[in-house]
Amino acid sequence: MQKVSKRQIENKKQIIESIYSVDEAIKLLKQTSTAKFIESVELHANLKIDPKYADQQLRTTVTLPHGTGNNIRIAVVTSEAKISEAKNVGADIYGSNTLIDDITKGIINFDLLIATPDMMPKLAKLGRILGPKGLMPSPKAGTVTTELTKTLNDFKKGKFEYKADKYGIVHINFGKSNFSNLELKDNLITLYNSIEQNRPSGVKGKYFKKIFICSTMGPSIELDLATFE
Repeated sequence: MQKVSKRQIENKKQIIESIYSVDEAIKLLKQTSTAKFIESVELHANLKIDPKYADQQLRTTVTLPHGTGNNIRIAVVTSEAKISEAKNVGADIYGSNTLIDDITKGIINFDLLIATPDMMPKLAKLGRILGPKGLMPSPKAGTVTTELTKTLNDFKKGKFEYKADKYGIVHINFGKSNFSNLELKDNLITLYNSIEQNRPSGVKGKYFKKIFICSTMGPSIELDLATFE
């Protein structure tokens, strides 16, 4: 049996109510972020959807007003003619056939891969490598583009993709424990609105079941859905 630390026991004691308003939950989350490192802050939204049906799938992108606090390495696969554009805008890794060869060999030292449409036929054969890692570019995720400069700038500002898992639950990091209460609130409300605005067409009636927030090592805190309305 996994041993529960004294810190975890003390943090759980602070969860007195069953549900909390957004402001109360964020305050409590900050109080229970007591690890010796800066913890990530997570949202877990349980939705009334069944992703096995095409009209009940949730997959989209969002840009949080204060970012996530994570630094990601962005790679760009494009034609030789556009490599200089990718470099000038600030891509961490860029290339054409040489970069594709590296990926084929399993050299993947990036967190996000952006591609121009002309390179997608060459990337298709790498689906077994990129797919399981969630790195295969797709138009829906905004990572297949003809506008490299705009797309790179958007992702460098904190744009990212999220989706519901096979159980209809969305898991998203929306900041760090050293963010201010207001920054976390702004990010959380932006996320909630994004999930709401991208409600799948097949959803009838109630959409949100429950929403929880927590820090990496902290206890789960349930939010009162009425506070978002």
